[in-house]
Amino acid sequence: MIQLESLNKRYAEKVAVHSLDLHIPAGEFFCFLGPNGAGKTTTIKMMTGLVRPSAGRAVIGGFDIQEQPVEAKRLLGYVPDHPHLYDRLTGREMMRFVAGLYRLPKAQAAADCDALLEVFELSQVGDQLVESYSHGMRQKLSFATCFLHRPRVVVVDEPWVGLDPKNIRAVKSYLKEQTALGLTVFMSTHSLSIAEEVADRVGIIHRGRLLHVGTVPEVKELADHPGSLEDVFLQMTREEDV
Repeated sequence: MIQLESLNKRYAEKVAVHSLDLHIPAGEFFCFLGPNGAGKTTTIKMMTGLVRPSAGRAVIGGFDIQEQPVEAKRLLGYVPDHPHLYDRLTGREMMRFVAGLYRLPKAQAAADCDALLEVFELSQVGDQLVESYSHGMRQKLSFATCFLHRPRVVVVDEPWVGLDPKNIRAVKSYLKEQTALGLTVFMSTHSLSIAEEVADRVGIIHRGRLLHVGTVPEVKELADHPGSLEDVFLQMTREEDV
């Protein structure tokens, strides 16, 4: 469902992402790990069509995001680390606006809107202005709008900011349930314990280069001594810093 082929991004003299090759099948929960400035968000912006790669391509469900953006984005949902929402709309109006962008049938959109507000525990505030929402509520509304058009691929950038433990658990459970139904999730996160818990595979990127891809047990075997995913991550990135 996701193919990144020799993906490269250069800003003047700085290469943010070096020839990234990555293939992610349908129904996989993939976690993308790396220190700040490693190239995670740049990769995500190229995947979602927000940034044009300097070389290579990102393919979503068989569609090149640059050459066939409409077809690719029909399959794609995106939750950024700082979601942009319209403060002067209510949560329900925000969802109707997004449904209109995707030209969803009104009956389907209304039913899915109600269901998603319930899933993300926003039903009680659905008719309140977004400007009154906490950061955590905004993040949950971003998830709810992301799923309105029933995407087959969801890209999530640092989703846990502002969420309390209860909501983190609810979002994790929902994403895992959806992958069991065939959804492909690509998630960038600094929370290695969560990645260790939910990921089918992880990829570690540092200084724009993909260091390793594998299941959590496979990656943990790379440690000098038995330990957690965090231990391996720190070891690999520290070695690169030497």
